[in-house]
Amino acid sequence: MACSRSHNVYGHCSDREGSPPSPGSAGRRLTDARSEQRTPATGPAAHGLHEMRELSRALFEAPSEDEILRLAMHHIDAAGPYRAEAGYLGADGGLVPCSMNDHAHAASMDRRVRELEGHDGPVTVPDSPWGWALGLRGTERLHGYLVVTSRTRPTWAQWSLLATLVWHTAAALSVAFAQRRQREDALELHRVKKERAVLQQQLISVAAELGNQRAMHALMADIAASGGGEEAVTRALHRLTGLPALVEDRFGRLKAWSGPGRPAPYPEPDPDRQNNMLQAVAREVGPVRIRDRLITLVRPHGEILGVLALVDALSEADEHTVFALEHAATSLALELTHLRSLAAVELRLHRELVDDLLAGTDAASAYARSEAVGHDLHRSHYVVVVEWSNRTADDSFARTVGRAASAVGMHALLTRRSGHIVLVADDRPHARALHEALARETGTQSGTIGVSAPSDSVPDIPHRYQEAQRALEVRLSSRERYGTTFFDELGLYRILGPGADRQELETFVREWLGQLIDYDSRHHAAMVETLSRYFDCGGNYDEAAASLAIHRSTLRYRLRRIREISGNDLANVEDRLNLQVATRVWKIVLGGSG
Repeated sequence: MACSRSHNVYGHCSDREGSPPSPGSAGRRLTDARSEQRTPATGPAAHGLHEMRELSRALFEAPSEDEILRLAMHHIDAAGPYRAEAGYLGADGGLVPCSMNDHAHAASMDRRVRELEGHDGPVTVPDSPWGWALGLRGTERLHGYLVVTSRTRPTWAQWSLLATLVWHTAAALSVAFAQRRQREDALELHRVKKERAVLQQQLISVAAELGNQRAMHALMADIAASGGGEEAVTRALHRLTGLPALVEDRFGRLKAWSGPGRPAPYPEPDPDRQNNMLQAVAREVGPVRIRDRLITLVRPHGEILGVLALVDALSEADEHTVFALEHAATSLALELTHLRSLAAVELRLHRELVDDLLAGTDAASAYARSEAVGHDLHRSHYVVVVEWSNRTADDSFARTVGRAASAVGMHALLTRRSGHIVLVADDRPHARALHEALARETGTQSGTIGVSAPSDSVPDIPHRYQEAQRALEVRLSSRERYGTTFFDELGLYRILGPGADRQELETFVREWLGQLIDYDSRHHAAMVETLSRYFDCGGNYDEAAASLAIHRSTLRYRLRRIREISGNDLANVEDRLNLQVATRVWKIVLGGSG
C-alpha cells in the first residue's frame, strides 16, 4: 500500500524499501495496541518514554526556535536507533539549514527537502539504509523539517516514539513562534506609539514654525510695500530677533545698523580679511558664525552684493533667528537687485557715451552728455583697458571693474569691447591699486591693464585708446603677463609697435645678438647683459662697471670680447644703434630670454 505524501508520520504506510514500517493488517494493529495497553512499559521502552518526557520539557523551555531544533536533533536517539542528518527552520517563505547539519551531503539534501514542498518523504543518504524527511507542522504553518536516518528499518514502537518527538518538537516550535510573534507585535506597538509621539511633537513644532513664518512674511511684505531699503531691513530684523542687525557692502563698509552697540567710528575694513571672510561664508550653506556675528551673504544670482549680519555675542540665536536672517537677506537681495536695475540704465548711458568717445565724436555733444550723467570731461583723462584671463568681457565683469575702480577712488566712464573693458578716467590710475582691487574681486591675479598717456581733449581720446591697447599688448607679450603697464613708460617699444610682431623682433634680436647669446649660453657668461648695461648708462664706463659690480678694466675687456664675438664695431654709429635697439628689445619684450 503506497505511503501518502502528507501526514504519513502518523498514518498508514507501505512496507516497501525506504518507507516507514507498517504494522500489517488492521486486526494485527488493534491486537498489538491492546497488548500494549495491558502490559506496562518496562525495560528500554520505559527508559525511552522517560527520556522523551524530559526532552519534551526541555523543548518547551528552550529560549528560541533554533535551540528547539538543536535539542531535537541532539536527542533524536531517545526515540530509537536514529541519527539526525539535518534540520531546517522555516523563515520568510523558505527553509534555513541548521548549523548542526552534516555538510558532506548538504547540497543534495537541501535540494531533496525543498522538492518535498512541505510534505514528508524519503531521502537518500549514503551508507544509511533508511532515511526520512519529517515536516514540523503547526496549526498555521510549516515550522521546518527533521531529516532522520537509521541503520535498520525502525519498528512500529520506534516509529511511534519518533513521531512523538516530531510532534513535541513541532508543538514547541509553534509555541516559540507564537511567543516571538507576540514579542514582535509588542515591539511594533511600542515603535508606533513612539513614532506617534514624535509626530505629535513635530506637529507642534511645525505649528509654531508656521506662526513665526507668518509673522516674518507679514513684516517683510510691509517692508517691500513701503519700498524700504537697507535701513528698513535691519530695523525689521532687529525687531524680530532682538539682536543688533547690520548691512555692509562687499568691501566691508557699513551701510546700515539697527540696535544698540554700534561702533563709533566703524572700523575701516581690511581688504584681505574681508575677502577671506566672503569666501568662507560663500562656501557654506546658510548663515555662518564668525566670532560674535551670524553672517549671511546678499547674493542674488550668485553675485555677492553685500553682507547682512546679526551681532550675537551670547550665542542666543536659534533656528527661528536663522530663518529670519535668511528671509531678510532674500528681501534685501530683491531690493538691491532693483537698485542695480536702475544702475544698469545709468551704465548703459555711460557705455553709449564712452563708445562714441572711443570712436570719435564732436566735443560739444560729448561735454553735454557727460554733464547729464554727472561726469566732467573738461579735465585730462586716461584711457584704461582691462583684460582678465578667467573672465569674459560681459556686463557682469563690467560691473566688477566699475566697483573696483570706485573702491580705489577712480572717477571713470565705462564700456565693454570684445575681449576687454574700457574706462575713461579723470585721473592717472595708481600703478597697482586697480589691479589689486580686481584681484580681490575675481579671486585671481591673472589680469592685465593697459593705460594710455593723458588726453587733454575729446578728439584725442580715440588715439589714447590705441595707446592703452598697445600697452596692454606689450604686457601680454612680455614674460610678466599680469599687472599694469603705462604707455608713457614703454620707452623704445612705443616706436617698435605692438606685440603682434614678436616673431620679427625675435629675428632682429637674433641677427644682432645671436652670437653673444650663444656664447653666454655655452660659457655661462653675461656678454649681452654687459652690453645692455653699457648702453643703459649712456656709454659711461664708470657707471656701467658700477652697475655690473665689476672693475672698469673688466668692463673694457668684456667690450673688446663683444666686438670680437659679434663682429660688430661699437664705434660705428649704425652698428651701435642696432645693437642698442636689439638689447632694448631683448630686455623689454623678450624679458632677457635667449
